[in-house]
Amino acid sequence: MSTQDVLNQLGGRFAGMPLDPKPLLVRSDGSDAGQIYITVRAAELLEVMTFLRDDPATRMEQVADITCVDYLNYPKPPSDGRYGLTYSLLSLSLEHRLWIKCFVSDPNPEVPSVTSLWKGADWLEREVYDMFGIRFAGHPDLRRILTWEGFPAYPLRKDYPLRGRGEREDYPVITRESS
Repeated sequence: MSTQDVLNQLGGRFAGMPLDPKPLLVRSDGSDAGQIYITVRAAELLEVMTFLRDDPATRMEQVADITCVDYLNYPKPPSDGRYGLTYSLLSLSLEHRLWIKCFVSDPNPEVPSVTSLWKGADWLEREVYDMFGIRFAGHPDLRRILTWEGFPAYPLRKDYPLRGRGEREDYPVITRESS
């Protein structure tokens, strides 16, 4: 089954939803790499993901990655929202991939968690939460994974200073000699 077949299945199931498939990557010569993404609204995300996992014609057995981009001050920012979450889905049995993008904005960026569909999304969602502050509604254990509890900000947001906000200055320097 090809990615186009997956898109046809989605189009049949979600007829009223504008899928608008686009290439994930465009090469310098203008060709695409055959990697396609669609954009889904946060309110429809869980329903679309459930369909992609459960439908025998799509069978997305694995969420390979969840990542995020902060489009603050981007030259051509998307009109859908400041933060673009990207879900990389993989069907091992049918040998196809599809990327799903979902946009959210401040002041409360939130999407439904997909941990009920793919247990492997647990730490991926926690990483996005820790670095960008995107909340995943229904996540079983949404807490920081890379920074400490009580860390006051989200370091991969574009409005976070490159050198931090002085968080490290409050900790003693441990040298080889003193340890």
